[in-house]
Amino acid sequence: MKKIVVLGAGISGLAAAYLLNKEGYDVTVLEKRAEAGGSMESVFENGYLFDRGPNSGLDTTPLISQLVEELGLQKEIVFASKIGNKRYILRNNQLHPLPMNPPAFLKTKLFSGKAKLRLFLEPFIGRSNDGYYESIADFVTRRLGKEFLDYAINPFVAGVYAGNPEELSVKSAFPKLYALEEKYGGLIIGTIKSIKERKNRAEKSKQSAKMFSFINGMQTFPKAIAESLGGRVIKSAEVTSVVKENSGYKVKYNINGSSEEINCDILLSTVPAYAAKDLFCPMDENLAKHFEQIYYPPVLALFLAYKKAIIGQPLDGFGFLIPSKEKKSFLGAIWSSVLFPNRTGDDEAGFTLFIGGARNPEIGNIEKEILFKKVRSEFESLMNISGEPAYISYRYWPKSIPQYNVGYIEHEKYFDEFEKKNPGIILGGNYRGGISVGDCIKNSEILVNKIKSLSV
Repeated sequence: MKKIVVLGAGISGLAAAYLLNKEGYDVTVLEKRAEAGGSMESVFENGYLFDRGPNSGLDTTPLISQLVEELGLQKEIVFASKIGNKRYILRNNQLHPLPMNPPAFLKTKLFSGKAKLRLFLEPFIGRSNDGYYESIADFVTRRLGKEFLDYAINPFVAGVYAGNPEELSVKSAFPKLYALEEKYGGLIIGTIKSIKERKNRAEKSKQSAKMFSFINGMQTFPKAIAESLGGRVIKSAEVTSVVKENSGYKVKYNINGSSEEINCDILLSTVPAYAAKDLFCPMDENLAKHFEQIYYPPVLALFLAYKKAIIGQPLDGFGFLIPSKEKKSFLGAIWSSVLFPNRTGDDEAGFTLFIGGARNPEIGNIEKEILFKKVRSEFESLMNISGEPAYISYRYWPKSIPQYNVGYIEHEKYFDEFEKKNPGIILGGNYRGGISVGDCIKNSEILVNKIKSLSV
């Protein structure tokens, strides 16, 4: 049986390692940090639960429920309150529910009458001539109009990628949206026709899939996978080099002040692109250039908890997103305690705000007290809050979410080329195949199938 080493104990690496171990493969996971989970960090302090990275996942693949069952997490998993189906968008300093059906769309004040009429032209818009190099902003403006871009897609992109729609590639960042035009000729007709196909594949769209978390936060998931793997996960192991040796690879790493090494036949890297660059640069300088061009903007997650008695805004939704046209100092807020239990005390409400991203990459240079004061002032005004927070916590991510910008297809092609030139090395993680929790878990099966094809 071939020896497999996985770099990184985020959800991508752990899910792949779990599936490999389940099939009897000899697998070892090396993780730089002292805890498994990658960007999934859940901190419980003074009665407050703060998910510092992903706040939830979408149940888009059967593999998620399979893992939950096999890991014995059925009593730990929780699904979002139905109240969370309502999502707000800020316009003219007012929170407007995002319309989720045709009657609500016709009644909403979020879009003007002109923008609503423009939407009816969508089925008659032709395909793009060069979708690989079209931004999501150009795609949406072409098909749906400028106002829909400004007050639906712009805040949505900020909420998902913390990115700019003018820079993100529609083909790479939103492949399913792009596919609706490419395969069916339009978004509306494509959405209708694709529903049946998803049912046949036992998949759920991200719009209809259940949102989930765990009683003690999202980190419950990767921690449970790591525990099931036992000694196969080596933590506090900082990989320093990868060297090709005979028909396999030698991986050197530092742990507890000493240098160790491990030999393997197959190496799966799921660390971020900026970390992979340092490891694989000696093998391929061109690969390093591709990694360098993948932008990870900074994001600061700010958790605020208040007594419910001082909150004037009805807590009847998922939260709200802010279009760049509204010129606020943060991207939006998730109403964490509305969605899931155990986030605050019963008489309190907890909120997770997101600051920075590609829209405001300078946040790392702003003094935290000044930044928080401004963000709090804006947030408390929008939420009609008349008092001080009972609890404040934050997590600054200097490099957060990889941006699948226009031209990303060139990176994707080169990653495939590198794998062909270096059989036995597989590049994975959230810079390939999608950034969401569901995407990472689904892609772990693809990574495993690649490994199995190499180990025959």
